[in-house]
Amino acid sequence: MMSNKPFLIAMVGVAAALAGNGAVAEDAYVAEAKAHVTKVSKPNPSWDGPTSGPIAQPNKLVIYVSADQNNGGARGVGRSAGEAAKTLGWSFRLIDGQSTVLGRRDALKQAAALNPDGIVLGAIDAVEQADTIREIAAKGIEMVGWHAWGKPGPDHDLPIFTNIATEPTEVGKAAAMYAVADSDGKAGVVIFSDPIYAIANVKTKAMIDALHECAECSVLMVDTTPLKDTATAMPQRTAWLLQHYGKKWTYSIAVNDLWFDAMPPTFIAAAIPGNGYPRNISAGDGSELAFNRIRKNHYQFGTVAEPLRLHGWQSIDELNRAFAGQPPSGYSAPVHLVTKANIEFDGGPSNEFDPDNGYRDKYKKIWGVK
Repeated sequence: MMSNKPFLIAMVGVAAALAGNGAVAEDAYVAEAKAHVTKVSKPNPSWDGPTSGPIAQPNKLVIYVSADQNNGGARGVGRSAGEAAKTLGWSFRLIDGQSTVLGRRDALKQAAALNPDGIVLGAIDAVEQADTIREIAAKGIEMVGWHAWGKPGPDHDLPIFTNIATEPTEVGKAAAMYAVADSDGKAGVVIFSDPIYAIANVKTKAMIDALHECAECSVLMVDTTPLKDTATAMPQRTAWLLQHYGKKWTYSIAVNDLWFDAMPPTFIAAAIPGNGYPRNISAGDGSELAFNRIRKNHYQFGTVAEPLRLHGWQSIDELNRAFAGQPPSGYSAPVHLVTKANIEFDGGPSNEFDPDNGYRDKYKKIWGVK
């Protein structure tokens, strides 16, 4: 993880060196940010995924290996992948990597020892576990990733069929543009990221690039508190940030919602109201706790929520394509920002972004099942 810090520090240095672009240019960029937020927060985009593919391949065992079941994104995708596998009549198991490098490696090895037909990598960083992944592939086991690297689609260097994600550059941009738009171009931002994950670095760079275009915005710092330590570290870390930056800190943008789970007690102790500043915006994944906070206007302002249930179904569809000897679908769900203004459309009582676009029926039709 230390090797990534110079990269992050360099990016912050670029952002900190912003020069004023003039009032006209700034007004234009704020207007662009507001238009972008309007576009990505429209409720329930229609289905734009695959409509054809192989019928259900019979009698498969699939194992979902989760990086950490405390991570709402990995947990949500795994739950839905199990639902989709059951629809196909497949056997399904889940193994938890329990948030450590060794735990993830052991979970992958446990999965491979069961001789499954396929494995879904639930937020398992493929580069971190490259040697184990190559060993699994050598046994003829098909693999599909979810957030396994920094972009959707296949990777030429690793034997994984495809990686499922909403384009992370667009996710990071949407979160940053929300801060630009809401602040009228004056956001003072702390970014929270874990550079051990490739996808986190892609989102972080996109955030900084978007904020770089905003003449009066500033990136105060990129905080690299590890994702696995957020529950214990963030109360004290939040107190330090409040003391160090004071009112300059007006927005937080994190690469997922988990950093914000442990912040509220510190904000409460500092007499900051739930709808006050800093305003917290997440660049994924759209956890149940995040939806609750947004709905109640309680220390979270928005999340660029990924459709976790849809991604679970897609992971099973991609494995079915691999089993049938066909190429990946090439599908990447569009970016979507959830705010208090649209949460009743996009969250409803389920407290997750589950788009009402008929994706389950679309996949069932492709598979030839009811």
